[in-house]
Amino acid sequence: MTSPQQPQPEPAANGTEAQPQPAPGTPPQAPAAPPMPPAAPAVPQAPPAQAAPPAPPAQQPAPEQPAPAAEAGTMMLQAQPAPAPAGEAGTMTLQAQTPGQPPQPAPADRPAPAPAAPSREAGTMMLQAQPMPEPQPLAAHGPGKDAGTMMLQAQPQAPAPAQAPQPYAQAPAAPHAGPVPGAGYVSPIPASPTHLGHALASEWTKIRSVRSTIWTLGVMAVLVLGIGALVATAVSTNESIGATPPLFFGFFGMLLGILCVLPLGVLVVSSEYGTGMIRTTLTACPARGRVLAAKALVFFGLTFVVTTVVTGLVAIMDNALLGDLSRAEVTGAEWLKSTVGVSLYVSFLGLLALAVGSLIRHSAGAITIMIGVVLLPFVLSMFMLTDSLSDLRNFLLGYSIPNQITVMYGSKFPFVDGGPSGWEPLWIVMGIAALALGGAYAAMRQRDV
Repeated sequence: MTSPQQPQPEPAANGTEAQPQPAPGTPPQAPAAPPMPPAAPAVPQAPPAQAAPPAPPAQQPAPEQPAPAAEAGTMMLQAQPAPAPAGEAGTMTLQAQTPGQPPQPAPADRPAPAPAAPSREAGTMMLQAQPMPEPQPLAAHGPGKDAGTMMLQAQPQAPAPAQAPQPYAQAPAAPHAGPVPGAGYVSPIPASPTHLGHALASEWTKIRSVRSTIWTLGVMAVLVLGIGALVATAVSTNESIGATPPLFFGFFGMLLGILCVLPLGVLVVSSEYGTGMIRTTLTACPARGRVLAAKALVFFGLTFVVTTVVTGLVAIMDNALLGDLSRAEVTGAEWLKSTVGVSLYVSFLGLLALAVGSLIRHSAGAITIMIGVVLLPFVLSMFMLTDSLSDLRNFLLGYSIPNQITVMYGSKFPFVDGGPSGWEPLWIVMGIAALALGGAYAAMRQRDV
């Protein structure tokens, strides 16, 4: 309700009342919703007790503010149509009338207003509907032809104050098992640091899975056992063999067996250079010294085991057939030297072949060189018959491979003057193999594959 001092709306020129102006400080009204269809007419009510003559529909002067009456007046509720398109809210005017002032009649097309309760003051009341899903029409009931319609307008709601974001509890992050940022690439496949054991396993897989290993070591075992058995059987027909130790006769089979071990030592390295497998090997294990050491250890171990088994069998067989024919007594040192010593000598000779194969990187060339190392000094000394070359002939015969193997079996050639004795042949071949392996390692590091 507004106070009595507020001005009343003035009628418009066309006979309708003007839209009331909002009071200062009142928030602006939002545009009204579209008009709703009229409802059913209401039940007519009784006319007021004192009817006033109807006012002409022409322009009416603005009603003056009535003075407070001592008696109760009549208040009429009149619905006014919205003059503008559906965009503004409808307005109902509550007007208090005194007994001496006739009430204003309603238009002909509207029902007669019901008697209102007495009031001492007149004012204007604004009805606004709260926001609803769909506006519903409110019909004014009366005896008129058409029912007036009151529109309920939703007030624009002020925007809700922005709420501060509520911090939500986060679960503790699980320990990150992936690569740490800044630590470089980490393979998703579990991997452990490589070491010599991995290289040894790789080389063992290679040497046992190629056919050259089976052929060379198999032929070597057959030659040593077969020739050793044939020689022992042939010598056993004699009545006596003098002071020759019975284990010496295993030399003939071993001399031919060496020619099978040397090609295997060469092929361990040179075959990978020939097929290009060495690139894969060095990619998987860039430490070239580790690769060379793994090849040497695997080859040496395999050759030593096979050779020890073969020489042990031959020694047992020779001692059984020729032990009674010899005046020499076989001691434990001679057994060790004729089996383990000979096997070590042959294995280090095979390491020398491996080093030569790594230096030459050609299978045929390295095998030819090793056969020349074994046989060439002995063959050359056979043609040095003059006295001026006797010293050179004795040196070549004494340090040739066949004579050194004979020394390892506890004897030596009768026509050789000088040369090594005891375990010296083993130390000599070990030193030469070590120097060759050092050269092969230096060459492998400096050269490309």
